[in-house]
Formats: sequence, structure tokens, C-alpha cells
Amino acid sequence: MTRFVAMTAIATVMGSAAFAGNLVEPVVEPAPAPAPVVVNEGGDWTGFYLGGQIGQLDADASNGASGDDTAYGVHGGYNYDFGRFVLGGELDYDATDLDLGGGATVDSVARAKVKAGYDFGRVLAYVTGGVAEADSSLGSETGDFYGVGLAYQVTDQWQIGGELLEHDFDEFGTSGVGSDATSVSLRASFKF
Repeated sequence: MTRFVAMTAIATVMGSAAFAGNLVEPVVEPAPAPAPVVVNEGGDWTGFYLGGQIGQLDADASNGASGDDTAYGVHGGYNYDFGRFVLGGELDYDATDLDLGGGATVDSVARAKVKAGYDFGRVLAYVTGGVAEADSSLGSETGDFYGVGLAYQVTDQWQIGGELLEHDFDEFGTSGVGSDATSVSLRASFKF
């Protein structure tokens, strides 16, 4: 009986070893990583653009007269996006009928701008400055201006935004009257 038990034990061990050799441990391969989702976050500000603006022009003349009125116009320019830094130039023209009192009016303001801004993706925040020419019933005057602006890319081509500009005009014609003016405008542009 001892012999039978020993033979059974040997057969069991050998059979188990032979049977275990047939067991294949399954190989678990990692699941493939999901493909990254590409979202167009905008941010390419390079290109020519044209658009229009509407806003408010408020002027305070050196002789104590002041006034404000709606201003509306057109603009066009070019921006170059260096990555996060954007540099551009723009020309714009605003028509208005601002009454300063005493028969003096401001009819229009034209500007040549330089813009420098930071690219936040679909948002561009910028500072601007340059030369402005105001046409008034007292004559025309060339002065300087500076300001800030913000633009938002609604689509790759359409942008909306706003600007706040401060102007300084020394003397209109030979009137001896100068003016400081502030303009606030809402803008819409199409980029080519």
C-alpha cells in the first residue's frame, strides 16, 4: 500500500507538472491611448483685416467748451503674430458731428496706429498709439493719441472688440483753441 500511495503521489505530481505546462498565462496588453482631441483655440492673428466701428467721442476744448457725440467709421490694417507677441499697424477714420458750442464742431478724426499686443489665444489685448488728424469748423489739427484695445476671434475670420483712445490736439487752424478728446468704440473686423 505504501508503494501504491508513493506511485499515486508521483503520478499526481508528474501529471500536474505536465498539465501545468499547458497552462498559458494570458497576456494583457494595455488599451491604446485615446487620440488627442484637437480644439481650434484660435490665436493666429497674422493677416490683413478690414472693419467698422461705432462709439462715442468726447472733447474738451482749451477755451472751456466741451461736447460729445456718436462717432462711426472704418478701419483696416495688418497684424503679425510672433507667437505670443503681436505687432501691427492700422489706419482708421471716424465721422462725427460733435458740437463744441459757439458754432465750433468736430467733423472727423483720422488715425495712423501702431499696435503691440499679447496673444491669449482667441483674445488679443493690445496697446496702441500714433498720429491723429481732426477736422473741425475751426480748421484741422494733427495731434497724437494713445490707448488700449481688446479683440476676440469669433471665428478664424471674424473678430469683435473695443478700444479706448486718448487724443491731444494743440490748436485747430489759427484759432488758438486746442482740445483733448477721448473715444470709446466697439469694433468688428474681417481677417483675410
